[in-house]
Amino acid sequence: MRTPERRFLFAVPPLGDGTAGSVTANNAVAAELVRRGHKVAWTGHRASLEPRIRPGSRLYSAVEEDFERRLHGLHGDWLDLRGLAALRFLWEDLLVPLGHAMLPGVEKAIDRFRPDAVIADQLALAAPVAARRRELPWATSAATSAEFTRPLAAFPRAEEWIRELIADFQLDHGIEDLLDLRFSDHLVLVFTAAGLIGDTSFFPGHFAFVGPAPERPAPRAFPWDDLDGRPAVLVTLGAPDGPVRDRFFRVAAEAVRGVDVQAVFETDPGALPDPPPNVLVREQVPRHKLLERVSAVVCDGAHDTVCASLAQGLPLVVAPVRDDQPVIAGQVESAGAGVRVRHARARADELRTALTAVLKEDPYRAAAERVRTSIASAGGVAEAADRLEKLA
Repeated sequence: MRTPERRFLFAVPPLGDGTAGSVTANNAVAAELVRRGHKVAWTGHRASLEPRIRPGSRLYSAVEEDFERRLHGLHGDWLDLRGLAALRFLWEDLLVPLGHAMLPGVEKAIDRFRPDAVIADQLALAAPVAARRRELPWATSAATSAEFTRPLAAFPRAEEWIRELIADFQLDHGIEDLLDLRFSDHLVLVFTAAGLIGDTSFFPGHFAFVGPAPERPAPRAFPWDDLDGRPAVLVTLGAPDGPVRDRFFRVAAEAVRGVDVQAVFETDPGALPDPPPNVLVREQVPRHKLLERVSAVVCDGAHDTVCASLAQGLPLVVAPVRDDQPVIAGQVESAGAGVRVRHARARADELRTALTAVLKEDPYRAAAERVRTSIASAGGVAEAADRLEKLA
């Protein structure tokens, strides 16, 4: 029986690469909803969102001009910070002010598009408030698993401070029935595998761990004939270019020098002008096809890279840099699917030991395979669309 046509509005905040995973996941779900005959629209920062969604998609701008003018500078200031200082800036100077700046535009988008349900990125605070003010059902879209293992458990004051900021934001807009806006009380779509998080049995039934959404791979040339049959390793970092990133690649090159592996480094060849004979340097690689050919992955803990690797049953060496990456790295270690190493102060011997372990010790591959099975059985985009149809 065909589900009657419904209208779904997706809301995504403009936080650069930090929300790329959310757009990827929501793009895949939106495409599935359209395939099923539903109507879909987006709301957010037009300049950053439009290039990432499907051409011709309906898009409503939702960032006030004054905040938009300051957005680039704020984002740069945030990227310069680390640890709790970055967390404080993210919430106090970016997310809460952004919520205020987006709310009028999101409400206008709701009034114009008249959706049956709103899907809000976890950090798009304006969308759940707008949905609640319009008495619409809303879903959380969580593109990373970081918030589902209490990442700030060691910092209870920081946890409470964030909850208070979220509460105050709702009170500022006339909502007194307070919720943690990062977790809808209607539906939470988590685009990760239960196998990465661990025990998910205690989560309420409206939390749906649907697995990572597939990306649309960009066609890229690659010298496949140069892979000579030795165990291959992909080394990739999403961190911005800079001396720390370049240093890590140099250390990684020394780590694999003389080891019976073939390493593919995804970085600017100029950053590694004289690589060892067993290192192939490419500025960009066809990641999804390459993951079918390698035996392990070294990365910074970006959630999309981790999930894409584990979806192939590949063990990982994770060198986290910032934001949710340390949390993801901890989840990989707890799942037994990889080893965590330092990033800025990594040593070649440390990295070589970690890489040798994940390549040669069976428990790492067995754990990665368990997560792969969890991803394969999670339901994916079809399960997310099923849940949204029931919500609307």
